[in-house]
Amino acid sequence: MRKIIDSHIHLDLYKENEMREIMKELASAGCTDLISVSFHLESCLHNLRLAKTYSQVHTAFGFHPEQELPSDEELQDLFLWMEKHQEQMVAVGEIGLPYYLRSESKGDFSNDGHIELLEQFILKARQWDKPVILHAVYDDASIVCDLLEKHGMEKAHFHWFKGDSKTVERMIENGWFISVTPDVVYEQEIQELAKVYPLDQIMVETDGPWRFEGPFSGKMTHPNMIHKSVVSIASIKDCRKEEVYGILYENTADFYQFSPLKRERNRT
Repeated sequence: MRKIIDSHIHLDLYKENEMREIMKELASAGCTDLISVSFHLESCLHNLRLAKTYSQVHTAFGFHPEQELPSDEELQDLFLWMEKHQEQMVAVGEIGLPYYLRSESKGDFSNDGHIELLEQFILKARQWDKPVILHAVYDDASIVCDLLEKHGMEKAHFHWFKGDSKTVERMIENGWFISVTPDVVYEQEIQELAKVYPLDQIMVETDGPWRFEGPFSGKMTHPNMIHKSVVSIASIKDCRKEEVYGILYENTADFYQFSPLKRERNRT
Protein backbone atom coordinates (compact mmCIF):
# COMPACT_ATOMS: atom_id res chain seq x y z
CA MET A 1 0.00 0.00 0.00
CA ARG A 2 1.39 3.39 -1.01
CA LYS A 3 1.79 5.79 1.94
CA ILE A 4 -0.24 8.97 2.32
CA ILE A 5 -0.65 11.77 4.88
CA ASP A 6 -3.90 13.69 5.34
CA SER A 7 -2.49 17.19 5.78
CA HIS A 8 -5.78 18.83 6.83
CA ILE A 9 -8.73 17.20 8.58
CA HIS A 10 -11.14 18.24 11.34
CA LEU A 11 -11.05 14.92 13.16
CA ASP A 12 -12.73 16.42 16.22
CA LEU A 13 -15.84 17.33 14.17
CA TYR A 14 -16.66 13.74 13.21
CA LYS A 15 -19.20 11.74 15.14
CA GLU A 16 -17.48 9.48 17.65
CA ASN A 17 -18.28 6.27 15.76
CA GLU A 18 -17.06 7.79 12.48
CA MET A 19 -13.81 8.97 14.06
CA ARG A 20 -13.18 5.51 15.50
CA GLU A 21 -13.89 3.91 12.12
CA ILE A 22 -11.37 6.23 10.42
CA MET A 23 -8.66 5.53 12.98
CA LYS A 24 -9.27 1.79 12.79
CA GLU A 25 -8.91 1.84 9.00
CA LEU A 26 -5.90 4.16 8.71
CA ALA A 27 -3.35 1.38 8.36
CA SER A 28 -5.33 -0.41 5.66
CA ALA A 29 -5.65 2.95 3.84
CA GLY A 30 -1.88 3.45 3.95
CA CYS A 31 -2.35 6.69 5.91
CA THR A 32 0.47 7.09 8.42
CA ASP A 33 -0.41 10.55 9.79
CA LEU A 34 -3.24 13.06 10.09
CA ILE A 35 -3.05 16.77 10.89
CA SER A 36 -6.21 17.65 12.78
CA VAL A 37 -6.80 21.40 12.74
CA SER A 38 -8.81 23.32 15.34
CA PHE A 39 -11.80 25.67 15.29
CA HIS A 40 -11.51 27.31 18.72
CA LEU A 41 -10.32 26.51 22.24
CA GLU A 42 -12.79 23.67 22.83
CA SER A 43 -11.73 22.18 19.49
CA CYS A 44 -8.06 22.51 20.49
CA LEU A 45 -8.76 20.60 23.70
CA HIS A 46 -10.55 17.85 21.79
CA ASN A 47 -7.76 17.54 19.23
CA LEU A 48 -5.14 17.34 21.96
CA ARG A 49 -7.04 14.44 23.55
CA LEU A 50 -7.13 12.69 20.17
CA ALA A 51 -3.38 13.21 19.70
CA LYS A 52 -2.71 11.71 23.13
CA THR A 53 -4.83 8.69 22.21
CA TYR A 54 -3.60 8.10 18.66
CA SER A 55 0.05 8.44 17.65
CA GLN A 56 -0.97 9.09 14.03
CA VAL A 57 -2.77 12.33 14.98
CA HIS A 58 -0.86 15.60 14.97
CA THR A 59 -2.55 18.78 16.13
CA ALA A 60 -2.76 22.35 14.94
CA PHE A 61 -4.24 24.91 17.32
CA GLY A 62 -5.98 28.10 16.23
CA PHE A 63 -9.28 29.85 15.53
CA HIS A 64 -11.20 29.20 12.31
CA PRO A 65 -12.08 32.50 10.60
CA GLU A 66 -15.55 31.52 9.38
CA GLN A 67 -17.20 32.42 12.71
CA GLU A 68 -17.76 35.43 14.91
CA LEU A 69 -14.65 37.03 16.33
CA PRO A 70 -13.71 35.89 19.85
CA SER A 71 -14.05 38.27 22.76
CA ASP A 72 -10.86 39.71 24.23
CA GLU A 73 -11.18 37.29 27.13
CA GLU A 74 -11.72 34.28 24.86
CA LEU A 75 -8.73 35.23 22.74
CA GLN A 76 -6.52 35.69 25.79
CA ASP A 77 -7.57 32.27 27.11
CA LEU A 78 -6.78 30.69 23.73
CA PHE A 79 -3.36 32.30 23.42
CA LEU A 80 -2.40 31.37 26.97
CA TRP A 81 -3.48 27.77 26.39
CA MET A 82 -1.60 27.58 23.08
CA GLU A 83 1.51 29.01 24.74
CA LYS A 84 1.31 26.29 27.37
CA HIS A 85 0.79 23.54 24.79
CA GLN A 86 3.01 24.74 21.97
CA GLU A 87 5.11 21.56 22.09
CA GLN A 88 1.99 19.51 21.31
CA MET A 89 1.14 21.37 18.09
CA VAL A 90 2.81 21.02 14.71
CA ALA A 91 1.32 24.29 13.43
CA VAL A 92 -0.93 27.26 14.18
CA GLY A 93 -4.22 26.66 12.43
CA GLU A 94 -6.70 26.83 11.10
CA ILE A 95 -6.48 30.59 10.75
CA GLY A 96 -7.26 33.06 7.97
CA LEU A 97 -10.02 35.33 6.72
CA PRO A 98 -13.81 34.76 6.51
CA TYR A 99 -14.46 34.84 2.76
CA TYR A 100 -17.64 32.75 2.88
CA LEU A 101 -19.02 34.40 6.02
CA ARG A 102 -18.53 37.80 4.39
CA SER A 103 -20.04 36.63 1.09
CA GLU A 104 -23.17 35.38 2.85
CA SER A 105 -23.59 38.50 4.98
CA LYS A 106 -26.71 40.52 4.19
CA GLY A 107 -25.34 43.73 5.66
CA ASP A 108 -22.06 45.58 5.90
CA PHE A 109 -19.20 43.29 6.87
CA SER A 110 -15.84 44.63 7.91
CA ASN A 111 -12.75 42.46 7.58
CA ASP A 112 -10.70 44.70 9.86
CA GLY A 113 -11.13 42.69 13.04
CA HIS A 114 -10.38 39.41 11.29
CA ILE A 115 -7.26 40.85 9.66
CA GLU A 116 -6.06 42.09 13.04
CA LEU A 117 -6.73 38.66 14.58
CA LEU A 118 -4.90 36.87 11.78
CA GLU A 119 -1.88 39.12 12.24
CA GLN A 120 -1.81 38.29 15.95
CA PHE A 121 -1.79 34.57 15.11
CA ILE A 122 1.01 35.03 12.59
CA LEU A 123 3.07 36.86 15.21
CA LYS A 124 2.46 34.03 17.67
CA ALA A 125 3.50 31.48 15.07
CA ARG A 126 6.74 33.37 14.51
CA GLN A 127 7.32 33.54 18.25
CA TRP A 128 6.74 29.79 18.65
CA ASP A 129 8.58 28.88 15.42
CA LYS A 130 5.53 27.12 13.96
CA PRO A 131 4.11 26.95 10.43
CA VAL A 132 0.66 28.42 9.75
CA ILE A 133 -2.28 26.59 8.18
CA LEU A 134 -4.40 29.05 6.26
CA HIS A 135 -7.99 29.44 5.15
CA ALA A 136 -7.49 32.15 2.51
CA VAL A 137 -9.33 32.06 -0.80
CA TYR A 138 -10.14 34.38 -3.70
CA ASP A 139 -10.03 38.09 -2.75
CA ASP A 140 -8.74 37.35 0.76
CA ALA A 141 -5.63 35.52 -0.41
CA SER A 142 -3.67 38.63 -1.42
CA ILE A 143 -4.35 40.23 1.97
CA VAL A 144 -3.02 37.12 3.69
CA CYS A 145 0.04 37.14 1.43
CA ASP A 146 0.67 40.76 2.46
CA LEU A 147 0.68 39.77 6.14
CA LEU A 148 2.91 36.74 5.60
CA GLU A 149 5.43 38.81 3.68
CA LYS A 150 5.27 41.65 6.22
CA HIS A 151 6.31 39.28 9.00
CA GLY A 152 8.74 37.16 6.98
CA MET A 153 6.64 33.99 7.34
CA GLU A 154 8.43 31.29 5.38
CA LYS A 155 6.38 28.21 6.28
CA ALA A 156 2.77 28.64 5.18
CA HIS A 157 0.26 25.99 4.13
CA PHE A 158 -2.79 27.23 2.18
CA HIS A 159 -5.40 24.50 2.44
CA TRP A 160 -7.98 23.98 -0.36
CA PHE A 161 -6.74 27.15 -2.04
CA LYS A 162 -8.68 28.97 -4.76
CA GLY A 163 -7.49 32.24 -6.26
CA ASP A 164 -6.23 34.21 -9.24
CA SER A 165 -3.09 33.46 -11.19
CA LYS A 166 -1.21 36.49 -9.86
CA THR A 167 -1.68 35.33 -6.28
CA VAL A 168 -0.72 31.77 -7.23
CA GLU A 169 2.54 33.05 -8.74
CA ARG A 170 3.21 35.05 -5.58
CA MET A 171 2.66 32.01 -3.37
CA ILE A 172 4.94 29.86 -5.51
CA GLU A 173 7.71 32.46 -5.44
CA ASN A 174 7.52 32.63 -1.64
CA GLY A 175 7.87 28.85 -1.37
CA TRP A 176 4.48 28.42 0.28
CA PHE A 177 2.53 25.16 0.05
CA ILE A 178 -1.00 24.28 -0.98
CA SER A 179 -2.98 21.13 -0.23
CA VAL A 180 -5.41 19.57 -2.66
CA THR A 181 -8.70 17.92 -1.70
CA PRO A 182 -10.51 15.01 -3.40
CA ASP A 183 -12.39 17.46 -5.62
CA VAL A 184 -9.28 17.49 -7.82
CA VAL A 185 -10.79 14.30 -9.24
CA TYR A 186 -13.77 16.16 -10.77
CA GLU A 187 -13.39 19.96 -10.29
CA GLN A 188 -11.71 21.83 -13.17
CA GLU A 189 -10.71 24.83 -11.05
CA ILE A 190 -8.69 22.62 -8.70
CA GLN A 191 -7.27 20.61 -11.60
CA GLU A 192 -5.95 23.84 -13.17
CA LEU A 193 -4.35 24.83 -9.87
CA ALA A 194 -2.69 21.42 -9.53
CA LYS A 195 -1.39 21.76 -13.09
CA VAL A 196 0.47 25.04 -12.50
CA TYR A 197 1.60 24.59 -8.90
CA PRO A 198 5.01 22.91 -8.46
CA LEU A 199 4.71 19.32 -7.31
CA ASP A 200 7.31 19.87 -4.60
CA GLN A 201 5.03 22.51 -3.01
CA ILE A 202 1.84 20.40 -2.94
CA MET A 203 0.27 18.30 -0.19
CA VAL A 204 -3.01 16.39 -0.12
CA GLU A 205 -5.90 16.62 2.34
CA THR A 206 -9.54 15.70 2.90
CA ASP A 207 -10.82 18.64 5.01
CA GLY A 208 -13.15 16.03 6.49
CA PRO A 209 -15.87 15.78 7.56
CA TRP A 210 -16.67 18.07 4.59
CA ARG A 211 -18.43 15.97 1.97
CA PHE A 212 -17.47 15.71 -1.70
CA GLU A 213 -19.31 15.09 -4.95
CA GLY A 214 -18.44 13.09 -8.06
CA PRO A 215 -17.32 9.54 -7.20
CA PHE A 216 -17.45 10.44 -3.48
CA SER A 217 -21.09 11.55 -3.46
CA GLY A 218 -23.00 10.23 -0.43
CA LYS A 219 -19.86 8.87 1.24
CA MET A 220 -18.33 9.83 4.56
CA THR A 221 -15.12 11.71 3.89
CA HIS A 222 -12.23 9.36 4.67
CA PRO A 223 -8.45 9.65 4.19
CA ASN A 224 -8.60 6.72 1.78
CA MET A 225 -10.12 9.16 -0.76
CA ILE A 226 -6.67 10.73 -1.05
CA HIS A 227 -5.52 7.84 -3.24
CA LYS A 228 -7.85 9.01 -6.02
CA SER A 229 -6.50 12.54 -5.53
CA VAL A 230 -2.93 11.31 -6.01
CA VAL A 231 -3.87 9.40 -9.17
CA SER A 232 -5.51 12.56 -10.56
CA ILE A 233 -2.50 14.72 -9.71
CA ALA A 234 -0.18 12.21 -11.39
CA SER A 235 -2.33 12.32 -14.52
CA ILE A 236 -2.45 16.14 -14.51
CA LYS A 237 1.31 16.36 -14.04
CA ASP A 238 1.99 13.50 -16.49
CA CYS A 239 4.14 11.77 -13.87
CA ARG A 240 4.40 8.21 -12.61
CA LYS A 241 2.04 7.50 -9.71
CA GLU A 242 4.84 6.06 -7.59
CA GLU A 243 6.86 9.24 -8.01
CA VAL A 244 3.91 11.48 -7.07
CA TYR A 245 3.09 9.39 -4.00
CA GLY A 246 6.67 9.72 -2.80
CA ILE A 247 6.96 13.46 -3.42
CA LEU A 248 3.62 14.34 -1.78
CA TYR A 249 4.45 12.20 1.24
CA GLU A 250 7.91 13.69 1.70
CA ASN A 251 6.60 17.23 1.17
CA THR A 252 4.24 16.85 4.12
CA ALA A 253 6.59 14.94 6.40
CA ASP A 254 9.35 17.49 5.79
CA PHE A 255 7.10 20.53 6.14
CA TYR A 256 5.73 19.35 9.50
CA GLN A 257 9.00 17.75 10.61
CA PHE A 258 7.41 14.46 11.58
CA SER A 259 9.69 12.38 13.76
CA PRO A 260 9.48 9.85 16.62
CA LEU A 261 10.20 12.74 19.00
CA LYS A 262 7.21 14.72 17.74
CA ARG A 263 5.01 11.65 18.12
CA GLU A 264 6.14 11.33 21.73
CA ARG A 265 5.49 15.02 22.43
CA ASN A 266 1.93 14.62 21.15
CA ARG A 267 1.29 11.95 23.72
CA THR A 268 2.79 13.76 26.77
